[in-house]
Parts: sequence; C-alpha cells; structure tokens
Amino acid sequence: MATVGSGGSTAAAGPGAVSAGALEPGTVSAGNVKHLVLFLHEAVLVQYVDTFKLAVPSLIYTLQNNLQYVAISNLPAATFQVTYQLKILTTALFSVLMLNRSLSRLQWASLMLLFTGVAIVQAQQAGGGGPRPLDQNPGVGLAAVVASCLSSGFAGVYFEKILKGSSGSVWLRNLQLGLFGTALGLVGLWWAEGTAVAHRGFFFGYTPAVWGVVLNQAFGGLLVAVVVKYADNILKGFATSLSIVLSTVASIRLFGFHVDPLFALGAGLVIGAVYLYSLPRGAAKAIASTSTSASGPCTHQQPPGQPPPPQLSSHRGDLSTEPFLPKSVLVK
Repeated sequence: MATVGSGGSTAAAGPGAVSAGALEPGTVSAGNVKHLVLFLHEAVLVQYVDTFKLAVPSLIYTLQNNLQYVAISNLPAATFQVTYQLKILTTALFSVLMLNRSLSRLQWASLMLLFTGVAIVQAQQAGGGGPRPLDQNPGVGLAAVVASCLSSGFAGVYFEKILKGSSGSVWLRNLQLGLFGTALGLVGLWWAEGTAVAHRGFFFGYTPAVWGVVLNQAFGGLLVAVVVKYADNILKGFATSLSIVLSTVASIRLFGFHVDPLFALGAGLVIGAVYLYSLPRGAAKAIASTSTSASGPCTHQQPPGQPPPPQLSSHRGDLSTEPFLPKSVLVK
C-alpha cells in the first residue's frame, strides 16, 4: 500500500516495493524485466496521484504541438522561427510568478529587446513583406504562435516545479508524460478523423516527408536532453541563433522568402536578445562593471568592523553564476 508524503511523493511499503533507482537507464538487465514491470505498476498505477499530476502539462504539450502546425501552416518558416522565440519571454515570466525566480536588469532588457524584435518581424509580415501563398493567414499564424508560447512557458515551468517537488526521476516523469500525451493524441485523432482512420487505416498519408518530420521531431527531443546535460546556455543561445539563420536561408531557397531590412533588423534583435539572456550572471555583472568603470574609478571603501562582501564563485555549477535560462525553455 502506498502512502502519500507531504511533498506529494509517495513511498511504498511492503515486500513488493521497488526502489526508484531501478528505473534509471542501464540499471535493468535483460533478466530483470519483471522487476521493471513491478516498478512501473507501482510508480504509474499505485501512485496514481503523482501520475495524474502530469496530465496537465501533457495536455498542454499536446495542444502546443498542434498549435505549432497551425502556425507553421500560416507563416513563413523564418518568421515562425523568429516569433517562436517568445517562448523565452513567457517561460521567464511564468518562472518569476510560479518559482519566485529573479531576473537581472540585463535579462529584463534582453526580454524587452526580444519582444521588440518579434514585433518588428510581425510588422514586416503584416505589411506584406514579399509574396506568400494564398492559403496562409498571418493573423491566425501569429495567434497560434502566441498561444503556443504561452502554453510552452506554463507547461515547462509547471513540469520543472513537479520535478523539484518530488523524488521521481526525469525518466519516470517523461514516461508518464508520454503515456498521457499518447492517450490524448489518440483521442484527438479519433475525434477529428475517426471515420477516415477507420476507413483508410492509421498510416494512410504517411509519405516519406511525413516520416521525415516524425523522425526529426523524435531526434530533436533526444538532442534537447543532450543539450540540457552537456551544453551551457551560451551554446544554447548560439544554437538558437543558428536555427534562425538556417530557417531563413532554407525559406529563401525553397519558398522564395524575401528578406527585407525590417526582417533583418527584427531577426538581429532577437538573436542579440537570446545571446544576452543566455549570459551567465557572472558575465553579465562583468559587462555592467566594465561599463561602470569606463565612466571613472570607484572609490568605495569597506566600513570598519564589517565583513567584506561575499565573492561570487566561478565554479560552473554554482548558483551565483548560473544563468537564468530554465531548462523548460528547451522542452519541445
């Protein structure tokens, strides 16, 4: 029987209990499948309270994925890629509200720069920047992107809060997210296209291009996990900037996208904002101190009898220099 603790996590009692470490990758051998099944039964079904907590972000992620397809169907790929960086702004705001995070002045300034850049790109799009397909509706595309960014920010921060408030591993939480996401996706499919699926089959319309999108999304999800584990936020910022550039180049070659000065200005502001927002706090303070020292030397003296101010550690994992870029920004 499982008992629910104050933190929302559960602890199993009895001879059938399975340790949480058993679910970590690499800990289950081929002869221990029964052990894994028992653990999944305990973690997913018996501890159903923890499992149902993941229903909310899973529902939002499913909605977000569908909104992205609506957005990309109504916006040029380059415009979508630039506008979708608003998820950094929404994630930051939800982190401040839900996790009591704090932003530095440079980060607030970079968020304003980000919003300005996206607004310029959208103004260029609304002004008819270049030819576009007749079936595209920029207003619908913008509404879908904004809704997707809001849902991405809330779901990512909510998921991060769940991870920090329970003892379950990330592997287990992703499994629970996947279960709900698959179920919700199938329900939505049956609701919208149930008759067509029953008549033509589930895989009807799966062209090589569709399979390529599926594989790309799956590979992208694995890359996100690798980036979160091994890369720092400056590299993430460069990766985001590179994705905007590549999307623009591909749009020019494949769809005849026209880059005018307004789009170049807006995209440049977004790229600069992502880089500034990704700077570690130690580097941001160094930039601020450099600009301050340029105006004249500082003659501050420590009052007698008071201890010196604490020095920020330069250790990469120290919270004092850890950049404020939640990993939820990178959740697909």
